[in-house]
Amino acid sequence: MVIKTIKSWVVCLAVLLVITGCGTEDKNTTDAVEKVSKTYQWKLVTSWPKNFPGLGLGPETFAEYVNAMSDGRLTVKVYGAGELVPGFEVFDAVSQGTAEMGHSGAYYWKGKMSAAPIFSAIPFGMTATEFNAWLHFGGGLEMWQALYKPFGVIPMAGGNSGAQFAGWFKKEINSVEDLKGLKMRIPGLGGEVLKRAGAIPVNLTGGEIFSSLQSGAIDASEWVGPYNDLAFGFYQAADYYYSSVWHETGTNLEFLVNEKALKSLPADLQKIVEVAARAVNQNMLDEYNARNNNALQTLINKHDVQVKQFPAEVMQALKGYTQDVIDEQVAADKTFAKVWASYSEFLNNARQYNNLTLKAYYENR
Repeated sequence: MVIKTIKSWVVCLAVLLVITGCGTEDKNTTDAVEKVSKTYQWKLVTSWPKNFPGLGLGPETFAEYVNAMSDGRLTVKVYGAGELVPGFEVFDAVSQGTAEMGHSGAYYWKGKMSAAPIFSAIPFGMTATEFNAWLHFGGGLEMWQALYKPFGVIPMAGGNSGAQFAGWFKKEINSVEDLKGLKMRIPGLGGEVLKRAGAIPVNLTGGEIFSSLQSGAIDASEWVGPYNDLAFGFYQAADYYYSSVWHETGTNLEFLVNEKALKSLPADLQKIVEVAARAVNQNMLDEYNARNNNALQTLINKHDVQVKQFPAEVMQALKGYTQDVIDEQVAADKTFAKVWASYSEFLNNARQYNNLTLKAYYENR
């Protein structure tokens, strides 16, 4: 209501100036009228099924926020994976201007930029809270923006799923040997780590996982956690659910914005896009923290799912392979090395702080 009132007063003032001859040739007056009267329609493509819980609802919430805050001057239409472009082509669609925005995960673009997965999930890396702190107050966002700039894309944090479960397996994992030859859907550096352990990483969109598990095309899959895993019904396709957190300790999602499209907006609408993304970033994490609790109880009590943990031997092996993968990436790519130096320094400091506070508190609680 307030925005509508302000908009009406600005238009009336500009029109009055023109009628009375005051500032008839004043470009600022013309710009003021155009600014409050012009509307923009954007397309937002995602890597998730339309309206999928958590991941898919984040972009929808963003569109609602933008429409409300702009009083309809900027409207955003959301497309699920495959509706306008395939899920793995979101980055290219935004870069090329096919869509003004996208919502996805940075680890899908490691083929374009080896440092991209750092901005989504690093095995044995930061939690969601630690990552958001590094991104917004530790220099991470500036590095992320520099990484995507050659593609004409501006990244913004677009939500976080929190710590993810290790996933669903058709057989028990009792030793490192059990990982050998295992065909598992897992993206990013987590896939590279499992490859070192003898597994075969497979890259699939969320909508392809259930049928692949059911048909035997894959032997295991990580996805997110109880909230999303229940929605896809994975308990019907695999018997063993491992909760061990290792590959995605706080998975950051991203809003991708076409740089030219963003800069074509008036300054206030640009700020609305930024603020709406920041709001969704926190909102999604809050939702996952709440929904995972209830979904886990449903899986256990209604569907008789047995939640298991990897043996210590397996976790230690995965941690060792993770260090090997990171060391190789650092040696092979200067950009990866630069980003990793910042990330790992922040992680080490956060680890020390949280060991003294939260870790001790959880043990005492």
